[in-house]
Amino acid sequence: MRTDERLHRTEERPSAGGPPRMSRTRVWLFGLTLAVYVAIVVGVLTTSKLVTLDWQVMLWRPYKQWPQIHAFLDYFVVLGQRGPTAVMVLAWLGWRSWRHRTLHPLLVLGSSLLLLNITVGAVKYGLGRLGPHYATTVGSAEMFAGGDIFPSGHTANAVVTWGVLAYLARTQRAQRIGSVISALLALGVGATTVYLGTHWVSDVLLGWAAGLLILLALPWFEPTMARSEEAISTAWARLRDRSRVPLGVPAVGPALATPRAADEDEPSRETVAAASASAFTPAPHAPGRPPVGRHERTPLTPGGSRRPPVDRTARPTPPLVHQQVRGRGIAG
Repeated sequence: MRTDERLHRTEERPSAGGPPRMSRTRVWLFGLTLAVYVAIVVGVLTTSKLVTLDWQVMLWRPYKQWPQIHAFLDYFVVLGQRGPTAVMVLAWLGWRSWRHRTLHPLLVLGSSLLLLNITVGAVKYGLGRLGPHYATTVGSAEMFAGGDIFPSGHTANAVVTWGVLAYLARTQRAQRIGSVISALLALGVGATTVYLGTHWVSDVLLGWAAGLLILLALPWFEPTMARSEEAISTAWARLRDRSRVPLGVPAVGPALATPRAADEDEPSRETVAAASASAFTPAPHAPGRPPVGRHERTPLTPGGSRRPPVDRTARPTPPLVHQQVRGRGIAG
């Protein structure tokens, strides 16, 4: 990594445990853009020459001056719609997050879109300006009439969505190239909305300023994004560890999972093998009797002696003495 890149990263990234460090150039750009933002809003509210310019361009009807490019611009303006652009950028940043094992790109995109919805949405519905197709009085600013086109949402979204890619570039060269490309896309989308007659010129100017303010303010939200990433990673690690424990088996803590010491009384492998072999060795037997294994011995009686099992279903045989007496009786 080059020296200028390391200096750039040091300026833009927050220090551990401290406030984010913003470069002086970025702070000046943020202040200048904020001043332009306020000037545009004041100029429209006071019906200045900016509103006159809006009406002159609207009555000129650019879509009638160059009708041959109308079909192309109908598709090009989609690059400023929040849904399609968010899906495309999300796919790219999702792949980067998976590759580098970090949630930072996704958190930057989510934070920027959240700021965009809050700031631009509040001004849109707060000022309530009508668009060129719904204007009622020539020369009027059409403010507080229930509209929602000031500032231009397409333009601000194009600045933020494509500008996030330049903000997350890993080198200064890639950041410069990404900034130029995103700026051209944002300029093209804003000019297309004026061509189609869906926005005033002042709507587009305020949309550019609103989107640029969000991009310039992103480093201030880096500590919050870092804490969110840490919390999400910790929660995911706990959930993954719980899912690995089998059902019905209690989780074993670190203190209980320590291995046994070598000097504890534990039977060795030789002892276990000898005990298993002795279970199947034949027991000592009396002369003239076949050997009987342990598994073939008769069970013990409650008194402790070994007796053969008694077959209670068989008919008992009379004693030999009775047989002889009966035999004598029969013979006599």
